[in-house]
Amino acid sequence: MDILDNYCNQAVSFLEKMVRIPSVSYHEEQRADFIVKYLQREGINIKRTGNNIIATLDIVNHGMPTLMLNSHIDTVTAVKSYTFDPVNPPLSADKVLGLGSNDAGGCVSSMIHTFLYFAENKDIYKTLNVNIALVLSAEEERSGDTGMTGIADSLTRFVDYAIIGEPTSMNAAIAERGLLVIDAVSKGKSGHAARNEGVNALYIAIDDIEKLRNYRFAKKSPLMGEVKMTVTQIEAGTAHNVIPDNCRYVVDIRPTDCYTNQEIFNILMNELKSDLSPRSLTNKTSSTPEGHHLIKTINKLNITSYISPTTSDWMRLALPAIKMGPGESSRSHKEDEYILKSEIFKGVEGYINFIKEL
Repeated sequence: MDILDNYCNQAVSFLEKMVRIPSVSYHEEQRADFIVKYLQREGINIKRTGNNIIATLDIVNHGMPTLMLNSHIDTVTAVKSYTFDPVNPPLSADKVLGLGSNDAGGCVSSMIHTFLYFAENKDIYKTLNVNIALVLSAEEERSGDTGMTGIADSLTRFVDYAIIGEPTSMNAAIAERGLLVIDAVSKGKSGHAARNEGVNALYIAIDDIEKLRNYRFAKKSPLMGEVKMTVTQIEAGTAHNVIPDNCRYVVDIRPTDCYTNQEIFNILMNELKSDLSPRSLTNKTSSTPEGHHLIKTINKLNITSYISPTTSDWMRLALPAIKMGPGESSRSHKEDEYILKSEIFKGVEGYINFIKEL
């Protein structure tokens, strides 16, 4: 068996075990324990901060920058429409099934075994133009304060750039939109529906929603296009015969690199009659600097690049990065989640080849 195939097979076997350990955001302890023990058995240096795991190698390529391989070990809560137990899935000849297998278990396992490949083949590691650190973060699905947010500053002291592991079919996202979620409340005055009374908060909301639907920001990004805004939830009224005195709705906004989240929020405050409240202003847009080593390597290997519509831990990092990993984004957060074993092979092989070319 080829030495690379051995690491790929180990990655598949590891993932089949890992998906059986529940790891919903904020409850990653058992999975973190499992990963730490696995890496320590391989002689890897581990630093654990909460449920975040940082692994480094004894050997150092002096004078070379450090590349971080990062993915997240947490999952969303399983939807009720699974046809099998999401944390005790059946075995399959060609797939790894289970909650978090695709998002982002395949990336986690591929990155771990890429890291072990270089740790255990020191002659190859010494020829690289980089050092490698492995960082597995918690609470990514919930943007928790003690996940990447809590360790990002310490990482920038020794990490120069990163590959963020998310299911991208091993294509490379060279930018990702940010995220701004706004809770809006339009306020009216209650009255009897049969009489010409009150001020209908629902109508105020409808006017604002129509503005949001048709609004175009002045700046359009050459890289990402226009800011995208979608109203995703609405709630109003207590009875069929009562004019609603307030209406609540939620706006999902995907910013571009032309505006900060604060700037978008300020613009909408001036445009809408509803009271607005941002859930967070920190989910920023990210992009890889033009001409960076990561971009040059993407081009050299003829990897397809694209702009990602989804966020990741990239937005927590103040350093150059790309987002790339095995699996399909379209399978994430759905019932009967899976990743193909062949995709895990492509993940390990793809990461190793990319690092060798950096």
